[in-house]
Amino acid sequence: MNEGNLSITKGEGSFDISLRDMVTPLFRRKRILIVTFLSALAAVLLVAALLGPTYSSRMSILVDRERLEPLVTPESTAQMPMPNTPITEEEINSEVELLSSRDVLEKVVIANGLDRPADGFNLSSLLHPHQTREDRIARAVKNLAKQIKVTAVTRTNMIDVKYSSSDPQRSYGVLNSLGEFYTQKHVSVHRPAGSYEFFVRETQRYHDALEQAEAKLREFSGHNQLAAPDAQEANMAQQVAMSIGSMHSAEQSLAADEERMRDDRQQMSKTPQRLSTVQTSAVADKLLDQLNETLLALDTKRTELLTRYDPSYPLVQDIDRQIAQTNSSIAAAEKARYTSESSDVDPTFEVLREDRAKTQADRAAQTATLAATRRSIKNMQAQLVDLDRQSIARQDLVREVKADEQTYLTYLAKREQERTSDALDTTRIGNVAIAVPPVIPVLPVFGWPVIVFAAIGLATIASIGSAYAADYFDSSFRTPAQLTEGLGIPLVVVFPKRIA
Repeated sequence: MNEGNLSITKGEGSFDISLRDMVTPLFRRKRILIVTFLSALAAVLLVAALLGPTYSSRMSILVDRERLEPLVTPESTAQMPMPNTPITEEEINSEVELLSSRDVLEKVVIANGLDRPADGFNLSSLLHPHQTREDRIARAVKNLAKQIKVTAVTRTNMIDVKYSSSDPQRSYGVLNSLGEFYTQKHVSVHRPAGSYEFFVRETQRYHDALEQAEAKLREFSGHNQLAAPDAQEANMAQQVAMSIGSMHSAEQSLAADEERMRDDRQQMSKTPQRLSTVQTSAVADKLLDQLNETLLALDTKRTELLTRYDPSYPLVQDIDRQIAQTNSSIAAAEKARYTSESSDVDPTFEVLREDRAKTQADRAAQTATLAATRRSIKNMQAQLVDLDRQSIARQDLVREVKADEQTYLTYLAKREQERTSDALDTTRIGNVAIAVPPVIPVLPVFGWPVIVFAAIGLATIASIGSAYAADYFDSSFRTPAQLTEGLGIPLVVVFPKRIA
């Protein structure tokens, strides 16, 4: 190939193409070239103006293995250290598929309103006039799956996610909601399904059971007027023991009183009730005086009667008999002596009588006390039996309350553990982290200088291509070589076209 010429071999022959030959069609089709260039430039700029600027948001996800998921049991569990093993390509690809899963994209579409028809003219509404909300969601999910670019960064544990739209808020919102729903999806896939909800339900169930058991215990205590049956039973047993001791003491006192009363009766039968204290003796002086006075009076009366009557007269004889009787009485009185004696109560007998009376009263009191004590012991023993029965029933309720409380506290601790795990999963997700969160893009992806240069480049390519195409499909002969090759006759002379 010489300078300025291009030698092309085709079959057995060869021909040279010079730079002039390559440029000549452009000058020959300069009108088409210019029109196509300007049209393509205007079309690209118009489309760019109509579509508006494009804003792209980016999010990076780090796949790592930092936390071991605990075994779901009702007991408290502790985190066990896990050896640091490298992340496999299959794990990263699995996370990529989770990011692109339909349910996640559907939630993103609904959360950002991508299923709502745009205001104004909408080509989709014209093409699908009777589409339902489910159809719009399905189409929006399909479009979103095409627009979101999820790629695994080579030789890293990173997953790069990009999304572009004409609205910077939408670009940020789509990636932000995608990261949120993806973390939830990752948690539901990699963690035991419904573990936190299970412990929430069980905690509430045992909380209700605990409240019911406590209500039964309160109702039992209020109905039976029983606060501390064990303490009451112990106090009652102590009172029964003391009452039994008092009963035995009363029986002993009663036996002692009866023996004492028998002894008092025996001693009182041998002891006189009264005791002589003073004894005096004297003649009947006063009686003699009275008799002498009576005798003197009788003598005086007899003397009076004798003055009137004969001694044989009955009145005189009667007075004589009275005088004889008086003399007899005076003689008897002179012989007799009167004894004066004073007595008092025997103190020994009185002491025995008082002691007997006191002992008898004590015996009656001890008998009544013994009977009352026996009734009290019988009642308290019956109360002890009832307290023992109520204590057993209350202990069953207390055990039920303690069992429900222990189970409730266990499930409460496990619920808090699962809630903590879920909180950690929300920010760290166990094995996945949002390394680079999305931000609201401020600058468009392509500025107007880039768009203009791109439009110029596309217009240039389109115009040159159209010029060469138009020249290629033109069947007229433009050079002597084409004429000789096309007609197969030798060319003698060539006259260039002159323009007058």
